[in-house]
Amino acid sequence: MPDDQALLEELAAIEHERWSHWQRFMHEKGRRQPDGSLLIPSDLVEKWDRLINTPYAQLTDKERESDREQVLRYLPVVAKAYGKLTP
Repeated sequence: MPDDQALLEELAAIEHERWSHWQRFMHEKGRRQPDGSLLIPSDLVEKWDRLINTPYAQLTDKERESDREQVLRYLPVVAKAYGKLTP
């Protein structure tokens, strides 16, 4: 059984990296306003609203692949912690 605190910290570091990557992506897609806020293009808001409201099973394979790529960041750590081989 893994050290729960060490596993938590390792997964939290991966989550922060994932979140930072997403925020950089969003900031690059937005337009900085004079007050420092970001204006996100309406087509992206529409797309993300649709994705937010779509269950995973109803996403396209391409959209699901994006989620799988994110899980692959975590899976090796979890598999190692529980003594299993990674895919």
